[in-house]
Amino acid sequence: MNSRAERPNRREPTMADPLDTVTEAARSRLVDTLLADGAITSPAVEAAFRRVPRHLFTPSGVSVVAAYADDVVVTRRGPDGYATSSISAPWLQAAMLHAAHLQPGARVLEVGSGGYNAALIAEVVGPHGMVTSIDIDPAVIAHARTALDTAGYPHVAAVHADADEGWAAAAPYDAIIVTVETSDIPPAWTDQLAPDGVLVTPLRMRGHTRCLTLVRDGVHLVATNALVCGFVPMQGAGAAPVRQHQLRGDDVTVFVDDPVTEALDLRALPAALDGPRHDAWSPVTTPPGIPFDTLHLWLASQPHPHGLLAVDRQRAADLAPQNWGACPALLTADSIAYLATRQLDDTTWQFGAHGYGPRATTLTSRMLDLIAAWDRRHRHPPGPHIAVYPTDTAPSPTNHLRLLIPRPHTTIAITWTSNGQPA
Repeated sequence: MNSRAERPNRREPTMADPLDTVTEAARSRLVDTLLADGAITSPAVEAAFRRVPRHLFTPSGVSVVAAYADDVVVTRRGPDGYATSSISAPWLQAAMLHAAHLQPGARVLEVGSGGYNAALIAEVVGPHGMVTSIDIDPAVIAHARTALDTAGYPHVAAVHADADEGWAAAAPYDAIIVTVETSDIPPAWTDQLAPDGVLVTPLRMRGHTRCLTLVRDGVHLVATNALVCGFVPMQGAGAAPVRQHQLRGDDVTVFVDDPVTEALDLRALPAALDGPRHDAWSPVTTPPGIPFDTLHLWLASQPHPHGLLAVDRQRAADLAPQNWGACPALLTADSIAYLATRQLDDTTWQFGAHGYGPRATTLTSRMLDLIAAWDRRHRHPPGPHIAVYPTDTAPSPTNHLRLLIPRPHTTIAITWTSNGQPA
């Protein structure tokens, strides 16, 4: 590893690069788009995106256009075809860089490697900063190492390690940026984080992932910001405890990942889908194109067995969930109710619920009550208060507006507020 005095700050383009003109133009268009969309809000982050050659970190065969699109680039897949490593969408990378409050000279750990994001971090923290990027997949680390060296970042450390253990050798860190989905906060991360450090991580909560900006508040962590996101799941010791229940083969599946629902015997649930569908509609509506992700998290925050319903649009169109890939659902052992929407006119969509099974009427009625409560009290900011406690220090579930999600190392507390105050 080079000494700090020898570290190049970035790769300098040379006349030997035949694609320089094309890639520089594509890179400039990407940055201009991120600025126009408000994704980049600081000169330091803008400079990083303008300097780091993203195409050098993509797999061979990826076009310059795709390399500089504001979209995910999958870099590795598992035997099942699902992505196990990727370069995140630039808008999300920019948001996480801003959330980490990086300063020149900062020490940063990136959990989940690939190289490109680590190079962006290195640009922001500058030549006197320190960046360590870890990944459990040795092939990912090998690719990241080669790309970092080629792009002019030999001083960024790329280390083969399990995310659950962090990397104590270079701790403490002013920021830890996690680029894989996790359902827990390993003790290593908080142990290796500086007292006033920032942890930015995509945390899965009953199937719903939010990129949280976490800071210390005594012995626990509190989220100062939450952003809807999607990441490849963590592998190794910290792999998410997600179970899937096939209701119609691969066409209809319910995913669960919390102890309350996992304790439920769902073997009778597939038979429910053979019966009639019960529909119920709420007076609550929404204009098209307006996000309502807080409704998804609100439905998941109830002390009731909950799962995410995934439906093949072509082969099970009769179910018509609001979200075909991940629709909130209330469950019993033999019944299900899930969120639905229908278009009333060009300006209005209506919320409702579809249900199957002997308890469909009760479950759909319950969902309509929850939709109404969300509309009255929680539709608008600030949204829920999210905190992460060491398991032995978790608070009590004082009422139905606080959900506790126990994990091996921590307990996640989601507390909904009214007018900015805990309800």
